[in-house]
Amino acid sequence: MKKLLRSTVIAAASVASILSSVHGKPDGSRQKKQRTTAQPRDTATAPPAGGKVPPPPPPSEPPSSPEEELAIVPAPLPIVAFTTPVEEVEQPVIAADRYPWRRDIVTTTFWIGEKPTKNNPVPNHYSAWDKDWAKHYGGTDTPERKERSKDFRPVAFVPGQNPFYVALPYNDLQMNGHKPEAEKLIPWFKAEFRGRGQSVCKGRWIAIRYKGRIAYAQWEDCGPFRTDHGSYVFGNDRPKKNLNKGAGLDVSPAVRDFLGMDGSDVTDWKFVDFAEVPQGPWAAYGENNMFVMMRRLHQRCLAALAASIRTPH
Repeated sequence: MKKLLRSTVIAAASVASILSSVHGKPDGSRQKKQRTTAQPRDTATAPPAGGKVPPPPPPSEPPSSPEEELAIVPAPLPIVAFTTPVEEVEQPVIAADRYPWRRDIVTTTFWIGEKPTKNNPVPNHYSAWDKDWAKHYGGTDTPERKERSKDFRPVAFVPGQNPFYVALPYNDLQMNGHKPEAEKLIPWFKAEFRGRGQSVCKGRWIAIRYKGRIAYAQWEDCGPFRTDHGSYVFGNDRPKKNLNKGAGLDVSPAVRDFLGMDGSDVTDWKFVDFAEVPQGPWAAYGENNMFVMMRRLHQRCLAALAASIRTPH
């Protein structure tokens, strides 16, 4: 029993530490905090004149009983809040410009469940990596602003995947596995490789900048129009000409609305590592969203800790 309790405490503390250290700041700042010197604990106090030491004062409140402590059930965590104060967290130093900005990219809006049109001949009820994309999302991600909520999701349903998503014109997979150039072309290929037929691009985070505002989203589909333009996505080429004025990035309605874009606009974008992504509305929903997965793991650790305490010794 002691071993279980100790393991659970360690797991909970580790998850809390990871969550706080990686995503402790809502504004995304990654500068290291200089810790202030802690005040030393009081040691022996010199007796007052006369040599008598006054008795310690009675406690202001009686300590809670074991029954009261065991009645505590961990509540669902809010999206942004974790227990460690920001001032006590050493923020990781992120390597500057590991991935460069792609500047002045024509950016169009697409959505899950979109029907084919003249300028978008491929329907979006499935993606390059998910044949049941619309089903897993929960429905059509309507672009109508009046049918979307203030937290950037459709009003009609709670999405099963992150509503902040994008498409880029490259697919690392082909019929018999990864494309021959993928290993050399994709910077994180070796670190993220999980086996033949499993994309190392799906779910990757990118930052999109528009008029000084930055949104974060996950790469969940391929396009616009092309799936073979790796020299643009990972290199220095510009997007190829196409029916949408040379568009090189598709963004979801949530990204559009957060940035205040029109249906088609010009943005900058770049890849980011997950540790660089700050808390925001992109952290709220989705079975494919690492923010959601980490919150659930944190809650499970707290629940296991509470259950182990309640178990009679």
